Amino acid sequence: MGNTPFIAVEGPIGVGKTSLAQKLASQFEYTLLKEIVEENPFLGKFYDNIEEWSFQTEMFFLCNRFKQLEDIETYYLNQNKPVISDYHISKNLIFAERTLKEAQYKKYVQIYDILTKDMPRPNMIIYLHASLDKLLERIRMRGREVEQNIQASYLEQLLRDYELFMEKFEREHPDIPVIRFNGDNLDFVKHQDDLDYMIQTIENHFKKGEVI
Repeated sequence: MGNTPFIAVEGPIGVGKTSLAQKLASQFEYTLLKEIVEENPFLGKFYDNIEEWSFQTEMFFLCNRFKQLEDIETYYLNQNKPVISDYHISKNLIFAERTLKEAQYKKYVQIYDILTKDMPRPNMIIYLHASLDKLLERIRMRGREVEQNIQASYLEQLLRDYELFMEKFEREHPDIPVIRFNGDNLDFVKHQDDLDYMIQTIENHFKKGEVI
């Protein structure tokens, strides 16, 4: 991959990852990689009955994200074409650890480790976070049918899991800068000033040489 920029936008469900990734891809003229969500045939069943459908749901996401990253590496990064993604594949471990039974999780991690061992790593993470109320509001507003049965308690736990995960990620990957933005205070869709502030913050990291 060399020094080709590969930026991942991360954060909990409903925080605005895809919207931000789209705007940044346009700003920096990067290729946009969007995760496959609604195409997951198990997702609606998962939100109805997490325990019953978690393994199928997580395996579908893992296999599809692996294939996406494989293609991105081959057709873009290896050809020095910068990429911005609206997810990082390691997020799979957040959801898997929360929803899978212990025996299933151990199997899942074995498969995850094999698939991701040689995958390209982002050289910047943009972490977009927000309060539970803000996430619930955005999920209602965007109206995805498969998300309408998400329980607030599940989302609240997910917020905590994300925070712990990102703290751990920063400890384990000090070479990958994590830029945090608070989605409660910034509305980059409606307010150009907010978007400009976010772009400037990211550009400052470029100037420091953290992403080449």
